[in-house]
Amino acid sequence: MSKGNTGVVDYKAGNLKSVETALCHLDASFYISGDPDKILKADRLIIPGVGEARAAMENLKEAGLDSAIIDFYNTGKPVLGICIGIQLLFESSTESNTRCLGLLKGTVVRFPETIGLKVPHMGWNQVVPVKKSFVFSGIPRGSSFYFVHSYYPEPAVSGYILAETEYGIKFASAVGYNNITAVQFHPEKSGEAGLKLISNFLKF
Repeated sequence: MSKGNTGVVDYKAGNLKSVETALCHLDASFYISGDPDKILKADRLIIPGVGEARAAMENLKEAGLDSAIIDFYNTGKPVLGICIGIQLLFESSTESNTRCLGLLKGTVVRFPETIGLKVPHMGWNQVVPVKKSFVFSGIPRGSSFYFVHSYYPEPAVSGYILAETEYGIKFASAVGYNNITAVQFHPEKSGEAGLKLISNFLKF
């Protein structure tokens, strides 16, 4: 059971249904909205999403949700970014040379061809925490989560990194800063470990 209401940002970026299903399974109190005023009234915020960075940012800006997310962050209330939701929190993405929200220092880059592996990175992979974080509480170390992505964040501040994953290279698969937690994988599609991570966030 979550404390207070969780707002889920609807900016036409997909995977809302799977997030909704996970929150219902956890008996969370939540609502999905693309209205900036309603987003700001939430007790915590989830930014989900799949898709392309430029289109995602254009959708956010068109609805006034880019400013709403920044304003929400500035309240100090908890924020969780999922998949492209982690990428949009950084300063920029090399995908279509996109300027993002800039709440985290760093950029988002594509997996290099030299890794010799299929891109996008798709399927289950281990997520290894590198520092203590409440979202990984009660989750066995090295648990696997479900990924679907071609781009990943390169934080400018190493202290942001909560967990790492290897896919030809080692990359940051979870980050945290102040009231932000964000993951490159899909916890809502990652079985019991993923549900536990979301449940931990809902208690924050």
